[in-house]
Amino acid sequence: MGQMSEAIPVVINGEQRQVPAGVSVTRLLAQLGLAAARVAVERNLHLLPRAQWDATAVEAGDRYEIVHLVGGG
Repeated sequence: MGQMSEAIPVVINGEQRQVPAGVSVTRLLAQLGLAAARVAVERNLHLLPRAQWDATAVEAGDRYEIVHLVGGG
């Protein structure tokens, strides 16, 4: 195994967390155990379109609000 990448501080839903440097938003959701199909992501007070999740790297000090979508009928 290679060396662990450094952890960076971010805030997720108001809670300080340490996450691996350089992970994408998609990987962040996977690490949190969240089903990507059922959440919306706001990054630093801006809604982050799903199409940008793979290309958006999590950076130190980022603030995320992750909202669970509830299916209606």
